[in-house]
Amino acid sequence: MTAPARTRSSADVIRAEAPVVAHNYHPLPVVVARAEGTWVEDVEGRRYLDMLAGYSALNFGHRHPALIEAAHRQLDRLTLTSRAFHNDRLAEFAESLAALTGLDMVLPMNTGAEAVESAVKVARKWAYEVKGVPAGRATIVVAAGNFHGRTTTIVSFSTDETARAGFGPFTPGFRVVPYNDLAALEAAVDETTAAVLVEPIQGEAGVVIPDEGYLTGVRELTRRAGCLFVADEIQSGLGRTGRTLAVDHEGVVPDLLLLGKALGGGIVPVSAVVGRREVLGVLRPGEHGSTFGGNPLSAAVGSAVVELLETGEFQRRAAELGVVLRGGLTHLVGRGVVGFRARGLWAGVDVDPAIGTGREISERLVREGVLVKDTHGSTIRLAPPLTISGEELRSALGALEKVLAQGG
Repeated sequence: MTAPARTRSSADVIRAEAPVVAHNYHPLPVVVARAEGTWVEDVEGRRYLDMLAGYSALNFGHRHPALIEAAHRQLDRLTLTSRAFHNDRLAEFAESLAALTGLDMVLPMNTGAEAVESAVKVARKWAYEVKGVPAGRATIVVAAGNFHGRTTTIVSFSTDETARAGFGPFTPGFRVVPYNDLAALEAAVDETTAAVLVEPIQGEAGVVIPDEGYLTGVRELTRRAGCLFVADEIQSGLGRTGRTLAVDHEGVVPDLLLLGKALGGGIVPVSAVVGRREVLGVLRPGEHGSTFGGNPLSAAVGSAVVELLETGEFQRRAAELGVVLRGGLTHLVGRGVVGFRARGLWAGVDVDPAIGTGREISERLVREGVLVKDTHGSTIRLAPPLTISGEELRSALGALEKVLAQGG
């Protein structure tokens, strides 16, 4: 990568944002101008190893050649028709995504939150039309510690007060139970339950991995209760955990699967609800939609993403390099790390609070040329592109060891 023309320094850009960009984020003080593969470069030309990958939106790295080529080809042909007309790319995308996931039908949307909102609507409609729940009484059971997005409906069932405070009144119809607790889940499910909505691994909560058998238990419970199992794999899916989907680790198939982030290859926002035909089939024309959902540019990029995953290469890389990641983090336990949870190339790392908060550790790693992001308290998340090399991964772990050794 070559340094871009310098128009504003990083400090100038950060100062310029403050009065004109809403303060709904608190970014690390890095102004990225270029990127390639696992590396990004700021406006001054400093290089950083990306260990966040856009919260898994960049599973295939920055500007993966096959994805960029697919986008360029489509940009020269057609980008948007709206769903008022058919386009020549959507069927191919839906067919390949359904085949990859082992499900029947695809509802294309744009963002992860849209996919979740769509699933909530579909589950409720299915409950009324198929299950026979009385009108207006459908409930959805969710797990504490969840992160499914930040729309008004979604924050209605969040347990994160930062996401909720000041945004009520909230949408009714949700029951919250502890994550990884099948007994509590069973107690909350009744004849009004339309669906159980869970993340197979809770990302925002700190990469919280449930006990072996939990997902199998959720699948069996929902089948017995006659309600839907909705798996939010917006962060955990598409190779991140060493399998195509996190639910694949237990061999379970949900009724509705929510995908996003990596589905757009880091190029365009693409999300989807993928499900059984008898569930998604409850939607009729005019009942739900999106002007940009399923647009030909998104479909072209999404098809290229599915093509990359069909080879199994990225799932294998995540599994193999996940061993390196776990080994490096195990070495740091007692050396500034008090615990961690990891699956594939995804980890939540709990740092000794005496050394610093997650934010402080992230800022110190910036100075070492490594980009990560904190979550709650003293926890940081590691989610590098699946294209990272073993050498790059070990370098990032070495930078973390150095920062931890410096103490608080």
